[in-house]
Order: sequence, then structure tokens, then C-alpha cells
Amino acid sequence: MKYLMTYRAVDGFLPLAQANIAGHRARLQEFHDRGVLLLAGPLGEPGNGDAIGVFTTREAAEEFIAGDPFVVNGVVAEWAVRPWNEVLRPDA
Repeated sequence: MKYLMTYRAVDGFLPLAQANIAGHRARLQEFHDRGVLLLAGPLGEPGNGDAIGVFTTREAAEEFIAGDPFVVNGVVAEWAVRPWNEVLRPDA
């Protein structure tokens, strides 16, 4: 079981995102280095600031969200964490 984090950005998110990107990327790297964040990135088409992350536990996803500069500083309008049943895996 993995946990999928989804973000929906506020309208006009770009200036806020640019002001907070360094801290957001540092947090992504920290959680990846800990082995609890497997994948993360923005969705394209349209480039509206929506993004996803795949975590190993719900607790890790919620911890990430609680201190993410994008959430703390208003880039993210709403977020969710949902369990995800991975069917195909590279190591299977």
C-alpha cells in the first residue's frame, strides 16, 4: 500500500509558488532522502499548479503536508491523502 497526496493550487499561484519553491524543493528532497517520498511532481496540461506525491505511509504524507511551504504559505488551496493500491511495480 502506498499513499497518494494530491494538491490543488490557488488561482494565480505562480508568484506564491516562485517565492516558496526553494523551501518546497528542500522538503521534497528531505522526505525523498528519508525514503518515504517515492515520486512527486506537478501535473501538466493544463499547467494549473496541481501536483501529486507518492508516499510510503499516510503519516509521512501528512507530516510532509503539515510543514510544506506551499501549504503553509497559501500556494495550495486544498490537498488530500488517499490510499493507493499499486498493481504494477518495477520490482514485481
